[in-house]
Amino acid sequence: MHSASLLLMILCAGLASQWLAAWVRLPAIVVLIAVGLVLGPVTGVVSLNLPREQLSELIGLGVAIILFEGGMDLKLGEFRRVGRGVGRLTVLGPPVAWLLASLAAHYVGGLAWPVAVVLGAILVVTGPTVIIPLLRQARLNKESAALLKWEGIVNDPVGVLMTVLAFQYFTISDGDLATTFKALGAAIAVALVLGGLGGWAIGWLYRRGGAPEHLKPPILMVLVLAAFWASNQVQDEAGLLTVTVMGLVIGNMDLAERESLQRFKEDLTVVLLSILFIVIPSQLAPQQLKLVDWRMGAFVLCIIFLVRPVTIAVATLGAPMRREDKLLLGWIAPRGIVAVATAGVFGPALVHAGYPDAEKLLPATFLIVISTVLCHGLTLGRFARRLGLAARTDSGLLIVGASPFTCALALALQKLQIDVLVVDRDYDALKLARMQGIETFYGEFLSEHAEETLEVQHLSYLLCATDNDSYNALVCKAQGRRMGNHRTFQLAQRRGAGQAAGEVALVRRGYYAFHQEASFHLLNARLQDGWTVQTTTLTKSYGWPEFQERMGKMGEDWWLIGGVSPSGQFRIYSSEQPFKAEAGWTVIRFDPPTGGLAEKAG
Repeated sequence: MHSASLLLMILCAGLASQWLAAWVRLPAIVVLIAVGLVLGPVTGVVSLNLPREQLSELIGLGVAIILFEGGMDLKLGEFRRVGRGVGRLTVLGPPVAWLLASLAAHYVGGLAWPVAVVLGAILVVTGPTVIIPLLRQARLNKESAALLKWEGIVNDPVGVLMTVLAFQYFTISDGDLATTFKALGAAIAVALVLGGLGGWAIGWLYRRGGAPEHLKPPILMVLVLAAFWASNQVQDEAGLLTVTVMGLVIGNMDLAERESLQRFKEDLTVVLLSILFIVIPSQLAPQQLKLVDWRMGAFVLCIIFLVRPVTIAVATLGAPMRREDKLLLGWIAPRGIVAVATAGVFGPALVHAGYPDAEKLLPATFLIVISTVLCHGLTLGRFARRLGLAARTDSGLLIVGASPFTCALALALQKLQIDVLVVDRDYDALKLARMQGIETFYGEFLSEHAEETLEVQHLSYLLCATDNDSYNALVCKAQGRRMGNHRTFQLAQRRGAGQAAGEVALVRRGYYAFHQEASFHLLNARLQDGWTVQTTTLTKSYGWPEFQERMGKMGEDWWLIGGVSPSGQFRIYSSEQPFKAEAGWTVIRFDPPTGGLAEKAG
């Protein structure tokens, strides 16, 4: 197969796998690995005629971009809240996990000591490429999610560095600890210089307009890869630690273009993951799969049910952490692309160095990855909810802007057992909501403080309903990527004489909620005129057509606000994004005192 056709097939297979995984709510890595195994060892369709060393170098570049993007996602505000827990997980956790996993690999897995120690180091990583998508699905609270995210991102380069040191100890330094510690010091130094100072210099340059706006994301990508390559020239595999530090520094600088840079890296990471998780499994030979025996199965069970819980128990002993967080951490530790890529590099190298047991390194790692992703990915949400660390539903409304109308809407939703949170930066504006028992948050919604502390994982829709149309549009665009553009709504722009030509384009705002005329001033004026938020449950005998006939013309005699499906899912109605209510739905409407045109006639 031609190279271009092969690349296109890999891209299509990878992205289709991610799409399928999102649709069926499975961890994407499971589907990707399964497709990779089918395309590689099973059918032989994907066969890259590249020397293993060159393939490993290309995989390393992809992993560098992925870890840099993960580093940018780490916020120091999160560390200030959970710093002691993160310190235990990233300082004490790795050596304890390394020791216990090495013992299990030797005594349970039956591997020779050098191979067992290297495998134990590989399994220190906990896979940010897996854990971050799982956190989005599980709807954990911010503190618990931060612990898992920091551990996953920081421990990846730490585990790779441990693997390098173990490999060098057994194959290069001939057991010389001084050489090993010298290599460790070199890796840390180059990460601080190229990653820390280099990241700060890039941010300083960008802040002062040192590069054209359209070139900033691609230039940053090239600089990240250059830093990765340069670090590896100083110390093998120090590059991953360097790019993680660089991402952490740039991600926490006050850069106006930070979100655009991160968006570019996120999109690139999705493509790279689609490629890597297809390519790496496809390179497994059928004879390697046969090396997986009952001892490997017992080793996997030992890692999941013994090594991880004991590691967390030892690392967090006496730490000021909630018992529930410790229990969650003791169970959740999925491995991902970094573990697989590292095993793919050092397995063949150990075999070449005279350790035949290393043939089992890559298949054993694949077995760990698949097992942990399935076990932890399919149970994270349920286990976290049982511990009280995650939202039980994702059907709710986040309202930005307190007003008499939004309070009336919030009360109606609460009666339907739909979660509501009202946010406003005006303390007095929230007085009515507080008096009516509505959950509120006082502060600027777009501030770092709100981003770090506001728990909104249980809310599925955003309604920006302030009296400032421009601010409403700004909030919707800021939250569109996180909540989904199709779930971000704002009140319609207040229209004056001849103002229709000045309508803000949809690409720069959220969808208009309810109706094109439903502005802040009109909604609150009609509320003063006696309009109220009411609900009606549709049945087979009294369905949508009968309901509309009774109420009159929608948009004039009454307005449709939203609805709740029979399964309890809330939806906002918009003339730009309409839906049809069926039997069993509860319709939420905004009526005049007489309850609609037809009722007036009656």
